[in-house]
Order: sequence, then C-alpha cells, then structure tokens
Amino acid sequence: MQFIRLNNQTTHYAFEKSGAAADSAPVIVFINSLGTDMRIWDDVKTQLKGEFSLLTYDKRGHGLSDAGTTPYTIDELADDLIAFLEALTLERVILCGLSVGGLIAQALFAKKPELVAGLILSNTAHKIGTAEMWRTRIDAICQNGLSSILAPTMERWFTPAYRVPDNAAFAAYCNMFTRQPVDGYTATCEALAQADYTAQAQQICVPTLCLVGDQDGATPPALVQEMADLIPAAEFIMLEKCGHIPCVEQPQIFSQTIAKFIKNI
Repeated sequence: MQFIRLNNQTTHYAFEKSGAAADSAPVIVFINSLGTDMRIWDDVKTQLKGEFSLLTYDKRGHGLSDAGTTPYTIDELADDLIAFLEALTLERVILCGLSVGGLIAQALFAKKPELVAGLILSNTAHKIGTAEMWRTRIDAICQNGLSSILAPTMERWFTPAYRVPDNAAFAAYCNMFTRQPVDGYTATCEALAQADYTAQAQQICVPTLCLVGDQDGATPPALVQEMADLIPAAEFIMLEKCGHIPCVEQPQIFSQTIAKFIKNI
C-alpha cells in the first residue's frame, strides 16, 4: 500500500507504471464514485496493465484516506487531486472519473487545464440530482446509517442480473458500501448538493469521452447525453448490460472502450 500526506491529510493510493517506455506511456488517473474506494478499478487495471501507467486513489473521506475537514465541496476534492498530481510530478494525464469522480475531473480541468490531456467522464453529469435530494439522503444516513439506504443504492449501481444471491462479488460491494466512513460519505453528498458545472462543461477543450451504462439508475443515459451535448466535440457511448458502475459489472468492454479512446488522442 502507498500513502502520501496532502493538504494536511493522508491519502491512500496505488501508482503502477507501465512496462516498456514507462516514461512516455499515458497516465490514467481513476477517480472513484461516492460510497466506493479505489478497489472498484481492480479489474480494469488488470485489463490495462502494462499498456498504460495507472494511478488510483481513495478520495477524501473514502477507503483508507483521511476524512479531513467536513463538509466538502467539489472544488476542494479537485484541489486534493491537483496537489496529488503535483506531488507525483504528473501532468498531461487522462482523468477517468466515475459519478462524483467525473465532477471532480471537470472541476480539476476548470482549475488546471494544463494538467489534463483528456477526460473520460463515466456515469456522471455536469449536475447530479438536487440539493433537496442530497440533503434528504444525508438526513436518512445520519438517523439510520448507510445500511438503511443499501437496497436502493444497489438498484442504481447494478443490473438485476448482477444483484443475485449467489454472486459473491455483489455481496462484497454491498460490504464496501456499508463500511465506508459515514462522515466522508455525507460530506461528499453535501459537495454534490452544491455542485453545478454546466458552465464549466461548455469550456472543456480536450478530447472527452462520456460513458454510461444502459441501465444506470443514478445518472441515466439521457442525463449523460445532456452533459456530452454541452462539451464541444465530446464522444458519447452507452455500454450494454451494466448500471452505474460499469468498471465492476463490465470491466472488459469498459477497458477496451477507454483504451481505444486514449490511443486516438
């Protein structure tokens, strides 16, 4: 395991350089979704290992990273990642952000476009939900814990075919969700409640791929298409047989899709 002190807090990460010509290989930075940690990218990393350099990390308040001062804003979460990239002397990276991770990617580009060569915005949008929706969720969690919203969350994350009793991986992702730090989860919900990157999306000027699962219950295809329409020359692709977390449910096609996009940049 690898750890670093950034903005007065500990961040958990993994940086795997490609094999041959590691210095020239593109670096993909994966930003995980709300209520998950960097392990959601494991199967994708297996597919891409050796071809690209791969950086995963637990954003503030998730996994093994510190919660820091709460609540958060998306800009603060982007500042964490900017400090991280600068500490590792990385620039011209490909940001691959899932859900709230996609908002962090958009915020980072707005702040430091010189650090970014391309964007992969997976199952995300320029604005997700409403302030009222997120604060209702915060109240429910504060009263009854994350387990109280497990079932509807899993329905948004995964297809019915994946959510079956004999799927050990599904049971494990339920565990991942309910074991996330509550303060980090609710603080990130507050960040989402405030976030609207509609104007910033229209200013994106690097190659951008917008991905969505055909059965995504959190950021449906129509919403992701709306974001793609805002971004000049963005490419929109809908992946079949997956919900909100295609890197878990369909890692092979997800990996093939993003690899093709990166090679075309």
